[in-house]
Amino acid sequence: MFQLTATPASALSDEPVHIRATGLPPLQLVTLAASLRDEKGHLYRSKAFYRADEAGELDLKQAPAVGGDYVGVHPMGLFWSMKPDRPFGRLLKRDVNSPFVVTLDLYDSVCSHDSATAQPRASQVVQRWFHSPGTQRVPIREGRVRGALFLPPGEGPFPGIVDMFGGIGGLVEFRASLLAAHGFAVLALAYFAYEDLPKHMQELDLEYFEEATNLLLAHPKVRGPGIGVLSVSKGAEIGLAMACFLKQVVATVCINGPTALYDFPFRYRGLVMSPIPSFLELMRVHVSGAVSLLHYRGDPREKLNQRSVFPIEKAQGQILFIIGEDDQSINSKEYAKQALEQLKSHGRSNGRMLLYPGAGHLLEPPYAPLCYASRIYPVSAPLNNPIAGSYNYSFSQPLLWGGDPSAHAAAQEHAWGEIQKFFRQHLTQTRSQL
Repeated sequence: MFQLTATPASALSDEPVHIRATGLPPLQLVTLAASLRDEKGHLYRSKAFYRADEAGELDLKQAPAVGGDYVGVHPMGLFWSMKPDRPFGRLLKRDVNSPFVVTLDLYDSVCSHDSATAQPRASQVVQRWFHSPGTQRVPIREGRVRGALFLPPGEGPFPGIVDMFGGIGGLVEFRASLLAAHGFAVLALAYFAYEDLPKHMQELDLEYFEEATNLLLAHPKVRGPGIGVLSVSKGAEIGLAMACFLKQVVATVCINGPTALYDFPFRYRGLVMSPIPSFLELMRVHVSGAVSLLHYRGDPREKLNQRSVFPIEKAQGQILFIIGEDDQSINSKEYAKQALEQLKSHGRSNGRMLLYPGAGHLLEPPYAPLCYASRIYPVSAPLNNPIAGSYNYSFSQPLLWGGDPSAHAAAQEHAWGEIQKFFRQHLTQTRSQL
């Protein structure tokens, strides 16, 4: 009798699932498939073909997939290889109070997704959570600051982190909620297209982010004297600016972002910086129809653009650049190299880079499917906006992010551990306190 087990059946989304099948005919070729629907009802699914061993058993910790959406030994391959049925979809958890429900199906032959008549011989359902029991979600509407604060159970105080995404705008909470499950107090920070914040990003007003930083530090459950910043893409550009100008920021993770100002002017107290121009004619259209913006930004090394490069040598805290070498949106490796050279030229050694071959732009927590290209909603600024100029988020076409699924998945798993180690090291007085 065919049996399929997946343990744990309910767990945090960054925890691995052990998948096994028993009761198969010896050396039987089988199909394992995974599927889920996001909160909008869009379908994501994967499949892989395996051969049972001589005892009629299959253990994904040891058995290699012989074909399908991946090949080789990948215990979590069914999760990270999921693809959207709808072109250019991106799997994002919006409501962290409910899990993604993943259905695992076992078929006794090689079958495709289109085999409507095939019936699974065994099935299992697993729940993938972004929220752990006891974690408190506190909506933030104080002064200008809008977001959600996630607090671990207990009295604390906990190391504090500001978490920011990029051009999708709005409030994205899943990464902050997941980090809170690991003992951090995390503020998921919105900065446009949310509640009464500006619908479109018009400028980088650092005082807004300073206000958010001070709000987090003032919370009785947040341990001072400094906080961390976790940021990706446009958010990483802002995160680096915070590291340079805000003394409260003592540990910053920049995932695939630029190290100079692009698209919008920067304001902080009396300081105003102009952005480096971008050139729409240098964008490239991929065979999929998605647009690569890898070449369209001006070079920060050019003399006229030097004034728009962030003064990273002023950063008092530690900075970790996490870079996907196959980033097709931003030349993030080159930016990080230039930033580290800039630090070195000033006798500073408070920056380092983790480089991941084959990883793309959108590095997420472990086991998230690769998003190779997707549309950006909401649109951040219309094309005719003279302030935003040719900002990438004004494209109606999908944007290319890049990444090889297997390499990207390995990068996400490793980087997630490194991010937590980095924050524990630099936000706690002793490692044993977490």
